[in-house]
Amino acid sequence: MNFPFYIARRYLFSKKSHNAINVISLISVCGVVVATIALVCALSVYNGFNDLVSSLFSHFDPELKITAKYGKVFDPECPEIRQIKELPDIAVSSATLQDNALIRYKSRQEIGVVKGVDGNFSQLVDIDSVLIDGKFVLSDEIANYATLGIGLASHLGINSSFNLEYTFITAVFRINQQVYDDYYMIVPLQTARKLLNYDQEVSSLELRLKEGAALSSVEKKIKKIAGDKFEVKNRYEQQEASFKMMQVEKWVTFLILCFVLAIALFNIVGSLSMLMIEKKEDVKTLRNMGANESQIRRIFLFEGWMISGFGAVIGIIGGIVLCLLQQEFGLIQLGDAGSNFIIDAYPVHILFSDVLAVFITVVTIGFLAAWYPVRYLGKKWLSSGENPS
Repeated sequence: MNFPFYIARRYLFSKKSHNAINVISLISVCGVVVATIALVCALSVYNGFNDLVSSLFSHFDPELKITAKYGKVFDPECPEIRQIKELPDIAVSSATLQDNALIRYKSRQEIGVVKGVDGNFSQLVDIDSVLIDGKFVLSDEIANYATLGIGLASHLGINSSFNLEYTFITAVFRINQQVYDDYYMIVPLQTARKLLNYDQEVSSLELRLKEGAALSSVEKKIKKIAGDKFEVKNRYEQQEASFKMMQVEKWVTFLILCFVLAIALFNIVGSLSMLMIEKKEDVKTLRNMGANESQIRRIFLFEGWMISGFGAVIGIIGGIVLCLLQQEFGLIQLGDAGSNFIIDAYPVHILFSDVLAVFITVVTIGFLAAWYPVRYLGKKWLSSGENPS
């Protein structure tokens, strides 16, 4: 066993002559544990909300979306698009055409987004699961139909100077995302083309992959085929602003908690300083037995590392246990019973990468907190064995 580590372990668990050293060491470990639990839980909650938002958008946003890099529309029968639709990993492709429009229903009117879709749209996304009224139908032998977001359902309008197309309202959906609920109306693709004066152009091609297909791999293939004429976006990139904001909030919270952790680890400075004073005689004995200055310093450095290391391990285990309990039982609720939240309890999702980041952060800050007293204060106390004046 490594000699400095062995002595450091003995010092950590042995009883000190001054009880204050034991108390300060215990406070250091407890501070690290609490801060680590907070880091694990905070990151997991942000991951949970990220998954929740992603699941809501998945009812409307495709896995991959292809749009024209230049201009608003493109020909869906161009060679690149035809080659993409024939890829073996593509399960469903749906051509869509959307633009802003003024829509009127009786005396009410509102600016909204008309999204024309073809017959594959219901296979592309799970639109039926978010319908709160009616049935999703695009057209039949009698008429064309429209499906509206709940926020737009009572605000329809059009002016006589605009192109005019009639549809019957057949259903209302609710995504719980304002960008869709308050503005979107789904109509048949041909209706949108007539309204917007297009022949066969579309504004996007939306894709759903076959089960088990690797999204990143297929995305790379499609981008290679699409070249410079088209943009290919996955579900996160389609809502880049929303997800980027959540990531910024997540890591700002992480940094704030790191400052709290750093303050907690300052106790290591006091603990190691007092320990070096107490072990002056032991240091003389070790030096007489042949230990050099580097080995003696590493003893106290290992002591500081173990304080932060034990705190990190205990804190990570505690944080994971709390997150699993939250997942299973929903211990912390979002609001009172009967509230209008989408979910009842805070969602959590533990990622190994986050746990690893927390452990590395705690150990790194712990190393810096231990390095200072050993490097600067220990120069006098460990070398000369005398207190500095």
